[in-house]
Amino acid sequence: MHHSHFIIHKPYGYLSQFIYEQKRKKKLLGELYDFPKGTMAIGRLDEDSEGLLLLTTDGMMSEVIRSKKVEKEYYVQVDGIIDQEAIDKMKAGVEIGFNGTKYITKKCEASLITEIPAFGARGKKIRDERHGPTSWASITVNEGKFRQVRKMTAAVGFPTLRLVRVRIGNVYLNELQAGEVKQVENLQ
Repeated sequence: MHHSHFIIHKPYGYLSQFIYEQKRKKKLLGELYDFPKGTMAIGRLDEDSEGLLLLTTDGMMSEVIRSKKVEKEYYVQVDGIIDQEAIDKMKAGVEIGFNGTKYITKKCEASLITEIPAFGARGKKIRDERHGPTSWASITVNEGKFRQVRKMTAAVGFPTLRLVRVRIGNVYLNELQAGEVKQVENLQ
């Protein structure tokens, strides 16, 4: 059987799904492209997050990519000027809440980003300079607890204002603009 695979840049304000059963109207992935029947998102990005999302019609491929063997890299804009001490704490693992209990995140890669990434304006304005400075960091994890990266930056005193996934394994967001969809031969 031939499967279809897609790389998309999920814009801010969209859900990582095709069906939403609640009463409130939400923006869904199917509004971005005419995907074939049976297409599913591999993993999720919450409504407030943006960036790289992989889609496939192959359930086995989904399992492989969601595994802990595949790294996911995020660029996060945080409130305040994040310092090396905060980066080092995240690298070592920080305590976050998950499913009503405390959880220590696994060791990860993290670094300061000195040059502001060229993602363009987000669908909803974040805030302006009157509210104080912001800065960027890169965080690469192998696990994906609910809103984990946001909880990690908050745990070290720098709440996330904007989160953009830039890499999953060997697949990069590169120059793909918000809302763009690219069909590919495979996802590895």
